[in-house]
Amino acid sequence: MSCPSHAFGYNGSYCACNPGYWQQPNGSCALFSGGSDWITSSGVGSSSTILTSVLPLDNIRRFTLSQAVLLEATLGILLVWLLFCFLIRFASLRNDSHSIWFRLRWWISRIDCFFSAEHWLEDNKVVVKRKTELGGTFSMASWVLFVGLLSALLYQMITKRSIEVQRVIPANAPDLQSFLNDLEFNITVVSSMSCSQLRGLDTLVIGTPGSIEYRVLSLSSYVDYQCKNTSSGPTITLKCTSCQIPRRNHYISWQFVDILDGPAMAVGFQFNITSKDHNNDRHMSFVSGTVISNNHTSDKPRTYRGADLNILDVHLFPQIHNNLHDLKLIKPLVHDFVSGSSFSEVADLQASLMNPKDGLINTTLRVSYLSDYIVEIDNENVMGPVSFLANVGGIYALSIAIFLYLLVQCEARFKKLRNEDSIIREIKSRTRARHNWEKLRKYVMYTWHPSNLND
Repeated sequence: MSCPSHAFGYNGSYCACNPGYWQQPNGSCALFSGGSDWITSSGVGSSSTILTSVLPLDNIRRFTLSQAVLLEATLGILLVWLLFCFLIRFASLRNDSHSIWFRLRWWISRIDCFFSAEHWLEDNKVVVKRKTELGGTFSMASWVLFVGLLSALLYQMITKRSIEVQRVIPANAPDLQSFLNDLEFNITVVSSMSCSQLRGLDTLVIGTPGSIEYRVLSLSSYVDYQCKNTSSGPTITLKCTSCQIPRRNHYISWQFVDILDGPAMAVGFQFNITSKDHNNDRHMSFVSGTVISNNHTSDKPRTYRGADLNILDVHLFPQIHNNLHDLKLIKPLVHDFVSGSSFSEVADLQASLMNPKDGLINTTLRVSYLSDYIVEIDNENVMGPVSFLANVGGIYALSIAIFLYLLVQCEARFKKLRNEDSIIREIKSRTRARHNWEKLRKYVMYTWHPSNLND
C-alpha cells in the first residue's frame, strides 16, 4: 500500500506517521513544532493608585526606558550650554550695548542667581554683590543638572516606588479552610486521537498508595470533568468550584487506547492550569505550556505510546495578598513532567503498533498541595516623603557644589575673571548715560529754541 510522506505502513493495510509527526485532517503527516516555553502568571499586577491614575505612566515608560536616558539627555544639554557660553566669549563687545553678542553676554550675566556673591575677593575689599558672565553660565548649568537629576529621581520613584515583600508563615486548619478557589485543569494530548479512545477517567486517588490515609473515590464527587475533541487532539478538562486545600496528594489517571483505524499515539502534551478566587474574578493565576517530543536528552522527534506512565506533577501554593484586600489565591506551578514510553525510531514504533500490549497511552496528574506554609505578600514603599525631600536637598546641594568648585578654580587661576563684569557694566553705564543725555537734549530743544542750546 502507498502511505503519505513521513509515514509508514503496518498490519498490511494501515498507515502511521513517523515519530514526532502527527496526522492532519487531510491525511498528511506534519512535524509537531509547538513551543516548549512555559508561561506563568501570578494573576496579580501592580495595583492602581492616585499617582498612576493622574500621570500617564505608560507614556513615560515608553519614552524613558531607563534612568540612563534621562541622565544622558541631561549631560547632552549641559555640554551644549557650556560649549555655547564658551564660544560666545570670543565675540567682540565693540563698546556697543545694542549688538546681539553684547546682549547675549549681558543676559547670561543677569541669570547669575547662585554665585552672584561667591566670587574672588581680595583683602581689605568691600563685599559687593556682583553678577558675572561666568556665574550666569554656571548658574544655568546648575539648574540643568538639578532638573535632570530630579527627573531621574522622579522616574525612579514612579517606576520603583514600592517593593514586593513575601513572608512565609505556618499554616493551620482555619487558614487553609478560608481558601476557596476555582481551579481548572486543561490537558490536551496533541494527536489525531478522539475522546472515543478515552478510558478510566472516573477515579480519584487521595494520599500515598500503601499508607493508612490512602483513599480511592469517585472523581465526579469532587470535580466536574469532560473530554472535548479539538483540532490539536482530545482535551481533558477538570473543574473544581470553591475548592479548599486538602493536606494530601491527589492522583487522577486516564488512558487512551487503540481502536479500529485509531492507534493510541501522541506527539506532545499541552497544559493550561488556572486558579482564581471564587469571590474575586479580577485576578487569575495560571501556568501553561507544551511538552513536545524532543524534550529529551536526544534531539530526535518522538512519539508517546506504551504502558509506562506520563506523569504531570503540579504544585499548588496558598498565597495571601495583603496589598489587594487580603486576596487569597492558590498559585499553580508545574513542578515536573516525567515522560513515559516513547519511540524515536520508525522500526520501534512500527513494532509497537503491532504489539497489543503497547496499545495505550497512560497519563497521571499528580496534584500536591504545599499547605504546610502560607505565603503572605505585601508592598512596602521604598521612598517616603522624608527620604524624597532629603534626596532632593542632596541633589540641589550637589548641583551647586560642583559648579561652585569650578567657579572658584577658574577665578583663582585666571585673574582676568575676577573682575570680568566691570567691562560689561562700563559699556552698559555709558550707553545708559548717552541715552539719558539724548533725552535731556530733546527736552531742552523742545522747551527752548535750539539756538539757545550751547553746543
